[in-house]
Amino acid sequence: MLRAAGVGAGDEVVVSAFGNAEVAEAVILSGALPVFADIDPVTYCVAPDAVDAAITPRTAAVVAVHRFGRRADLRRLHALGQRHGLLVLEHAESEAPYDETARRRERAGYLDARLKGVRTPDGGDGHTYQQYVVRVPGNGRPDRDAFARALRGKGVDCRVPVKTPVHRLPEFRRYVSLPATELAADETLALPVDGSLTKREMQRIVSACNALGGLLQPAF
Repeated sequence: MLRAAGVGAGDEVVVSAFGNAEVAEAVILSGALPVFADIDPVTYCVAPDAVDAAITPRTAAVVAVHRFGRRADLRRLHALGQRHGLLVLEHAESEAPYDETARRRERAGYLDARLKGVRTPDGGDGHTYQQYVVRVPGNGRPDRDAFARALRGKGVDCRVPVKTPVHRLPEFRRYVSLPATELAADETLALPVDGSLTKREMQRIVSACNALGGLLQPAF
C-alpha cells in the first residue's frame, strides 16, 4: 500500500502507537520511518492535533486506523494532508453485518445503562462496537489487570486490547511522550458484546463488574 503510493526510503509516516504493530511494520518494509503520534482518548484513533505536531519536512503520509468500531477523524486528517501535501491512508477494521452491529449496539446500550465503577465507551459518531472497551482506573487498589483477572474468575471473557503500545516494543522503541496512548494501554479492557450474548450472560457481566467496581474510585 505504502510503496504503491510512492512512500519509500527517507520518508516518514505518522502512525498511532495504540496497537496495530503491523502498520508500523508496513512502514518499515516500505523503507520509511514510522513516527508515532498520540491518540484521541475517546475514539482511540490517532489525534489530528498530535499528527499536526509530528509532521516534519520528511513526512510523506499519515495512516489512520479505525479502532473498536469508532472511526478516525478523516475530515481533519484530510485537511492536514491537503495543507502539508501528505497522503492520508486508512487501515479499516473488518465490518460486521448490519444485523450483528444492531445486536451489538443493543447490548452496548444495556451495559452503558448498568455498569458502575468503570468508564463506559462514548457511543457517538456511529460506533459499531467491534469491541466494547471500558476504562478501569487504577488507584492503588485493584488496577485494570487485577480487575480483569477477577472478572475471568467469575466467568466473564474479557481481554486487554493493547498490552504494550507499539513505541514501547523493542523493535520500534521510540522515546516519545504519548500520554493518552500510555494511559489507554494501562486502563482499557474489552468486555463481551457479541450479538449472540443472552440476557442472562449480560446480567452476569454487569453483576461481576459492579461487584468489583465498588472497590474503585468513581471514574467520572
